[in-house]
Amino acid sequence: MNRSTLYYKQRPKQVLHEKHRKKIEDIHITRPFYGYRKMALELNRHQIPLTRKQVRNLMKQMKLRGIKPKKNTSVKNPQHPVYPYLLRGKHIRYPNQVWCTDITDVKLPEIGFVYLVAILDVYSRKVLSWRISNSMDAGFCEEALIDALDRFGTPAIFNTDQGSQFTSYGFIQILKDHHIAISMVGQGRWADNIYIERLWNTVKYEDIYLQGYENLRSLKQGIRRYFRFYNRDRFHQSLDYETPNRRYESFQKDQTVAA
Repeated sequence: MNRSTLYYKQRPKQVLHEKHRKKIEDIHITRPFYGYRKMALELNRHQIPLTRKQVRNLMKQMKLRGIKPKKNTSVKNPQHPVYPYLLRGKHIRYPNQVWCTDITDVKLPEIGFVYLVAILDVYSRKVLSWRISNSMDAGFCEEALIDALDRFGTPAIFNTDQGSQFTSYGFIQILKDHHIAISMVGQGRWADNIYIERLWNTVKYEDIYLQGYENLRSLKQGIRRYFRFYNRDRFHQSLDYETPNRRYESFQKDQTVAA
């Protein structure tokens, strides 16, 4: 038998940085939105030289977390039907072959988070329709879908995630009434809807973050102005530097000439 095993006496676990816990609690009460990074900076301001890693471990032990809004744009409803993903290995060759949609959130100083939905033609990257709402109901998604169908016709396939807005009875019924094949990405497979995800990144970095909209009215005006620029004037690298409008309309012109 090993000697250390026989004579070992367990010592009480040492609690590290015990004297700083009270200060962390005080800061968390007054600034509950601070995560461990800002908490470390605040402690350093008070001459408490803890590293980010030390503060992160302390806050984890104390079960403290910075308050922040959680993304809630793709919550699945287990009672709604789910459809298979139809785009694996499919080559997108013409406009209105595949449309896709998604929701993103935008934070406004006056009212908090609002939600933006858009309908995108995958072949041309053209934004066909969009709506903004301050609630997550399916109504504004249905409005955007109906508007796109009225203005641009019917796609062969419509691709969405499994969010409850897109699996709701009303949204699904609109697609069925127009005999559109329904495709849904798997849970956590954001890359299956990559075209609309790239659109959100573009919109936020080229417009929303730069403009700093203060209220819902200015946001709607700004998004309308940006999408007009995006469709008509913005060169798109993946389209060989064509604009979405030109790619969408040129195919239709070529088909007319060929006929």
